[in-house]
Amino acid sequence: MSRSPAPSAVTDPDGETLSALLRRYQAAGEPLSCEPVAHGLLNRGYRLATTRGRFFLKHHLDGDRAAIARHHRVTWRLGALGLPVAPPLADADGDTVAVVGGRAYALHPWVDGRHRDGDQLTASQSFRLGELLGRVHTCLERVIEPRAEPRTALRAATGPPGAAAARSDRTGGGGPVPAVPGAGGPPGLYVLCDGRETGRETGRESGRETGRGTAADTCPAAGPGTGPDPLRAAVAPPRGEPRRPGSGRPEGEGGYAPVGAADPEHTFAVIDALLALARRHRPRDAFDELAEHRLIERRALLERHAHRRPEAGAVPATGWVHGDFHPLNLLYRDTERDTEPAAIVDWDRLGVQPRAEEAVRAAAIFFLRPGGPLELAKVRSYARAYRRATGAGPGELAAAAHRVWWERLNDFWMLRWRYQLGDRRTDPQFPATAALAVWWTREYERVRDAFCD
Repeated sequence: MSRSPAPSAVTDPDGETLSALLRRYQAAGEPLSCEPVAHGLLNRGYRLATTRGRFFLKHHLDGDRAAIARHHRVTWRLGALGLPVAPPLADADGDTVAVVGGRAYALHPWVDGRHRDGDQLTASQSFRLGELLGRVHTCLERVIEPRAEPRTALRAATGPPGAAAARSDRTGGGGPVPAVPGAGGPPGLYVLCDGRETGRETGRESGRETGRGTAADTCPAAGPGTGPDPLRAAVAPPRGEPRRPGSGRPEGEGGYAPVGAADPEHTFAVIDALLALARRHRPRDAFDELAEHRLIERRALLERHAHRRPEAGAVPATGWVHGDFHPLNLLYRDTERDTEPAAIVDWDRLGVQPRAEEAVRAAAIFFLRPGGPLELAKVRSYARAYRRATGAGPGELAAAAHRVWWERLNDFWMLRWRYQLGDRRTDPQFPATAALAVWWTREYERVRDAFCD
């Protein structure tokens, strides 16, 4: 069967590449060392030391220079509104994307910080986390807006992208982060505050909604002569989880169109296909035993709860979102009084989604405990702050929690990686994530209330 490129297929930049890249910048110096710090799925990250300081060098595996530059402009404008972001430096020509040897790079000042899971956050810090994500969503509305026809007046621009270099002492950039997916959307044009357009090609479907993906975008083909493969249309990675490298640009820029919640009949076919792969995997180990147990368990849960599939029209309010908000994309810096967010990084999944769904997905990652439950007291503090910051009502959060619960109940992307792609990088995440779907189903009302109280 066909496979996406393995992580090792992407080589690190050599000395000649680094020198050529740094010459584009006025005060970056000469390279001294370049150490990998992040092997994400849409990018590679490096700690680059030069004669002039430390930098975070990001190699974008998806080389869509225009889209990357648009994301850079958004982060610069968010920084101008006071959000802790990490815009890249501009080169001597004012560009933030440097193409060297056919590869797209961005150079960020290094940000000293560390990642924090939810168990490392206090209740007050969890509250501030929800407030921060709420500010992200409301500020994105201020710096990106839908194009109305006929054209309406645009909000005033706050400055050129090149000004990011002058802001490096305050915002910075960097930190090791894996990339994770956003949401898809319909054709359409959107406008940054300076009037530059971004959009999607006509006729391309989003292929994403509550865990459902297009076969072409999310699953390798079956081998010749194998007949229809249910995994060709398998449940895709949910927003907030990684996608295989080499699978193309992140979906989601420009818009969002609901395509309906996952169909349990389709999921049953996926379960059967994955069960066959798990049972014949050799050498068989404890992971295979757990996978088989969870697949059988999930099928029983779906049979019992199939009638609770979200209605097609029950979609919370949509808006621009980070698309990848989780602990490895948020750097904290310790201060004398507290621990404060230093930078929200990795905006590759910037797109339009139901905003409250991103809030729920983020909580399900930040506050997930090893055995599968969520720290509901912290979820409650986080959700209250998010609702206060955005004006979202309890009903919006309840609908989002229901849709994300259903998404998780129908999701098997980690097993697809292992059994179809031969990629075990997500194996350590599987036990807790699989247990969460079971626990969430059992504690459905308590989880909903935590988001809505």
